[in-house]
Amino acid sequence: MDRRKALLKMGMSMGYVVAAPTFLTILQSCKGEKEVSWMPTFFSQNQALILVNAIDAILPKTDTPSASEVNVHIFLDQFVNEVMEIKQQDQFKSTLDILAVDTLKASGKNEIKELTPEDIAPILRTALESPKDNKELSFVKNIRDLTIWAYKCNEYIGEEVLAYLPVPGQYVPCGTIEELTKGKAWSI
Repeated sequence: MDRRKALLKMGMSMGYVVAAPTFLTILQSCKGEKEVSWMPTFFSQNQALILVNAIDAILPKTDTPSASEVNVHIFLDQFVNEVMEIKQQDQFKSTLDILAVDTLKASGKNEIKELTPEDIAPILRTALESPKDNKELSFVKNIRDLTIWAYKCNEYIGEEVLAYLPVPGQYVPCGTIEELTKGKAWSI
């Protein structure tokens, strides 16, 4: 074999080895839909599925994004893990477990993966309307409050959905809410 041809073939093969992963990365980045899998740090996988359905039942998609679309479930997972006391963490987990059992029983479905926010909404509504009747689900109000708080604290909601003015301009002391913010609440 000729030495020049061998060096040329070695150079070409090195070029292919280096270029192939780069080319594959470019092709993979051009996909239309990206699926990001979320692995909960505090909750089990089943509790995380119930949490996503519960927060979407509390704040469903309308003309604004749903709670899970702005990653409220990820925030709650980290918040419960890092901020709440052990007793509250246990209450949160047990409430999610009871919600799962009650929702499966009421919907007639067999697996938590099959549940939807529409399945869990009546259970949440009942627990919120009569918390004294069901002491096991008394923590549902806290879940609802945390969900709404996390939703309003989200950057996208604060800047795009609520009235947002990062640098306040002229002071208008006698303007109506409709004139000033088009009926929206202020984000800050």
